[in-house]
Amino acid sequence: MPYKTIQQLPDSVKDNLPKEAQTIYKEAFNSAWKEYADPKERRDDASQEEVAHKVAWSAVKNVYHKQNGEWVKK
Repeated sequence: MPYKTIQQLPDSVKDNLPKEAQTIYKEAFNSAWKEYADPKERRDDASQEEVAHKVAWSAVKNVYHKQNGEWVKK
């Protein structure tokens, strides 16, 4: 279920990340959704959605970090 807009992102993402980080999350999720469509490409028994969310959070953490409870750019 790729996201067309950041408004469609889960509340846990929308309520915590700045807009730019939300865009990073959306783009990374959508890319991973396509890349890991084949179960053979995934580790363990993770679902396509689980993998895409993990990749998306990782992409955000490459640019942002949490400081005093807020996500800020590195």
